[in-house]
Amino acid sequence: MTATATGAQPSGPHPSGPQSTDSGSTRSRTTGSRQLAGTGALLRFALRRDRAMIPVWVAVNALMVLSMPNTLEGLYATPAERADLLTQMSTNSSLRAMIGPVFGDSIGALTAWRVGVYAGALAAVTSLLVVVRHTRDEEESGRQELVASGMVGRRASLTAALLAAAVADALVALLVAAGLAAHGTTGALALGIGIAGVGMVFATMAAIVAQLTESARLARGLTAAVLGAAFVLRAAGDSATDDGSSVLTWLSPLGWLENLRPYADERWWVLLLFVTAAAGQATVAYALAGRRDVGMSFLPTRPGPAAGRLGSAAALAWRLQRGSVLGWSIGFFLAGLVYGGMTQGAADLVGDNDNAREIIERMGGQAGLTDAFLSAMIGMLGLIAALYVVASVLRLHGEETSGRAEPVLANAVGRLRWAAGHLVIAFGGAVLIMLLAGLGFALGYGKDAGPVLGACLVQVAGVWVVGGLAVLLHGVAPRAAMAAWGVAGAVLLIGWVGPALDVPQTVLDLSPFGHLPKLPGGEMEWGPVLVLLLLAAALTAAGLAGLRRRDVTT
Repeated sequence: MTATATGAQPSGPHPSGPQSTDSGSTRSRTTGSRQLAGTGALLRFALRRDRAMIPVWVAVNALMVLSMPNTLEGLYATPAERADLLTQMSTNSSLRAMIGPVFGDSIGALTAWRVGVYAGALAAVTSLLVVVRHTRDEEESGRQELVASGMVGRRASLTAALLAAAVADALVALLVAAGLAAHGTTGALALGIGIAGVGMVFATMAAIVAQLTESARLARGLTAAVLGAAFVLRAAGDSATDDGSSVLTWLSPLGWLENLRPYADERWWVLLLFVTAAAGQATVAYALAGRRDVGMSFLPTRPGPAAGRLGSAAALAWRLQRGSVLGWSIGFFLAGLVYGGMTQGAADLVGDNDNAREIIERMGGQAGLTDAFLSAMIGMLGLIAALYVVASVLRLHGEETSGRAEPVLANAVGRLRWAAGHLVIAFGGAVLIMLLAGLGFALGYGKDAGPVLGACLVQVAGVWVVGGLAVLLHGVAPRAAMAAWGVAGAVLLIGWVGPALDVPQTVLDLSPFGHLPKLPGGEMEWGPVLVLLLLAAALTAAGLAGLRRRDVTT
């Protein structure tokens, strides 16, 4: 009896050995499940919040890819024309830098060549926006702290964000694979998976950056900068070689997509690069997430001076958006420089194909082919500038919904004065980035800067109309403010894909950019430009009037 009381073991199997190992593994599994508790609910919530954004971005990406086969069948209808294209691309380094090398002469291979890199880049943008929105954005606004106080695991939010990005990438892959299956199931599957692979690489990269920085804006900017560097590396590598074998190309995930070679004897082993990169980066992100407090970061924001130097709402707006303006400015200048430098080579290639000439002329006007190509490229940058103005205007929405606008408005700052600071940066920044793009075009092409700068400034009228719509949505219907991204995506789709599909002019006229004069080379028409400027002013005024009358959103 005494022995039993002092710890004698009862008869039967000894509790050590394998039984102890099972207990340890059970505790490990239990701990792991607790870390992910609530992931399903958070994923459903994330997809509900992104029920507009994800479908729009996915639709734009898929339609861009799926519209290309019909266009290419019209451009290169015969085997001789396709063989000539392969020959010219092997000697045209400027076009290889812009699009990439061609690995086959089938319609599927030409589709992967023409839009593969851009579809991968668009998937990367979608993924990084989704991940940052549901990780660092939530922490910065304070909502993550409320969520974490419930029955939610430590890594559930990060897992839900990555799964939401995976859903978006899987949708793109499914649509691309199904839409291109008629041209070859294997190649369609390879292209779809490759595009999704690029998206997931940048989704997990955004997850790492979100742990390192305290600002969602900085997290988006840094990840986008990495994407820009990946594009530059691929472009530099492709301009040096015509088979994608450059070391620089292999350093870029966009180069991996090229070297997967859909429709051209697929290299399935390249998918291991995507899997390894995404899994490795996800592991790092999970490790970092488990070693910091909610709202904190490994690279904390530098404290400001003891005496504040922001004396106005406009100064605060500039402080919040200066990094974005700088990034867009550098990007547009470099884009203008690159496209200007390849203008002559691209014009020479297009000039050998009547159908390609017709598409360029529909995009850039009936002037000489070089001017038409310049006009088309300037128009494309104008469409992309619409994304900048929407992002900048919706900074108002972010400040308001996060609660940071209330302390500002509680002082002697009116709503219009507060909004004006951000809108000056949004609309003025659009002028700045288009001017820098024009300067880049002029330097790259080596011609008189006046006509090119004028052509870039004309695009501002269309950009401002899209910005005015964003102001209207934020001011009148703040819950629908994010629909401004859908407007920008629709405008981008019409301007990019519409001319290639030869859609009716009535469809092209739905975009404000469809009414702008085709410069350089065409005649300047002030009437449509002035009408668009007045429309932008009216939309902005209506949005500001709505902002004055409604309650502040919380």
